[in-house]
Amino acid sequence: MFSGLSAFPLTPMRGDAPDSHRFIRLVERLADAGVQSIGALGSTGNYAYLTLEERLRMTRIAVDHAAGVPVMVSVGAVRTRDVLMLAEGAQRAGVRALLLAPVSYQPLTEDEVFGLYQTVAHHCDVPLCIYDNAATTHFTFTDALYQRLAQLPAVCSIKLPGSPLAAPAGRERVEKLRALLPSRIKLGVSGDMFAQAGLRAGCDVWYSVVGGLYPRLALRLLRGAREDGQQDADFLSDLEPLWTLFRGHGSLRVVAALAVFSGLLDEPPLPAPLKMLPAQEQQQIRALLPVLEAWEAA
Repeated sequence: MFSGLSAFPLTPMRGDAPDSHRFIRLVERLADAGVQSIGALGSTGNYAYLTLEERLRMTRIAVDHAAGVPVMVSVGAVRTRDVLMLAEGAQRAGVRALLLAPVSYQPLTEDEVFGLYQTVAHHCDVPLCIYDNAATTHFTFTDALYQRLAQLPAVCSIKLPGSPLAAPAGRERVEKLRALLPSRIKLGVSGDMFAQAGLRAGCDVWYSVVGGLYPRLALRLLRGAREDGQQDADFLSDLEPLWTLFRGHGSLRVVAALAVFSGLLDEPPLPAPLKMLPAQEQQQIRALLPVLEAWEAA
């Protein structure tokens, strides 16, 4: 479950509701490519904008169409009551792991976050992945909190922010976490522009947004990072403009534009009030599209 490429697909929207038909197409695309796992309803999957019923419906669809590829689903919500309902429904649907971010409106304390994970861990029979995403939750995990959470038997992975794993300090950071945490805790890098650095630093899994749209391209990047860092220079150079757009505008809007311009989706998968990228950035996306599709097909 927690190794290789974990691909996080968009959740397509049709008006104000998730589009089941096109979501199925994206999930099947990932399964056909041979990703190691699928992360449904992550931040790029719009989980925070969907009703609980919509989230459970899309969870069932993901599991039903993953062709046996393990599915992890995000169950984060503001109220613990809703997290537990989502966790129960996801487990009934057949997910292989739960992804939990400390979502909040009022800022949370470390004790409150620990209590959230402790409660959910007590009610789950599948592995639990800690979702450390301070950019959206505005909560910063400390290493001491990681250690406390790692004592919960259900906790099996941490989805780490990518920037601390950037070279040259990445390997030192991973080694420090390895020394602090039980060996069963698998470390994952997120933030696609940091994937190379995180994998070379020793992370077990890449939690990937671009892999949710271009899984074969992401698998190639994964293999290259694992093979002593030997990668095609042209390949890495071609990807740099994509990472620049990610840094400037966030991954969701960029991948949403790619999905529309590539024809995989016929309308932006962005629930209101989110909007598409400005016109200049859309032109940059269109210019990138032939390059990305060529590498995906290579």
